Amino acid sequence: MVVPTFLKKAHSPIEVTIISVSAPFRGRLNLLSGNQMNSFRYLFLVFLIVPFVEIYFLIEVGSAIGAVWTIFLVVLTAIIGALLVRVQGFAALTRVQTSMANGQLPALELIEGLFLLVAGAVLLTPGFFTDAIGFALLTPSIRRTIATLLVKHSLSSGVGVHGAGPQRPTSHKGTIEGEYRRVDD
Repeated sequence: MVVPTFLKKAHSPIEVTIISVSAPFRGRLNLLSGNQMNSFRYLFLVFLIVPFVEIYFLIEVGSAIGAVWTIFLVVLTAIIGALLVRVQGFAALTRVQTSMANGQLPALELIEGLFLLVAGAVLLTPGFFTDAIGFALLTPSIRRTIATLLVKHSLSSGVGVHGAGPQRPTSHKGTIEGEYRRVDD
């Protein structure tokens, strides 16, 4: 096992430079790219802001209709949301199976299934703001529109499924290409 002898801080706090390792691993080890760091920043902001928004709405609704009715509404939306996610989840699973039986890639259906999973998670989170997001994701037209936009964006930016379909072998220095056949005695 080769242990780095020197770690030097680079441009990003997550990015390190490894010196004195074996030849195949020589160079920079970039653990997180710039886009991934931006994603973590956005997620951090979401996890920081959403609880404050939820607390604000719970206080406002609680002061308008009372604490007991507010708790009742939060529990009711969680129950209704869980039932709707279950029904729509089974429908999405049926669409995925139908697409696969027809020999089609169920990309849109799988993304919709992911949105249903997110909808279920945010509907079980107590609060009215997350419930609004969850019920919006349970609306089939909104969910399909977002999924279609996501698939189009993925295809236009070059992000896709790697490894699907036939692959052409890449030629590397020192690689011998050929065919073999096993002959058992």
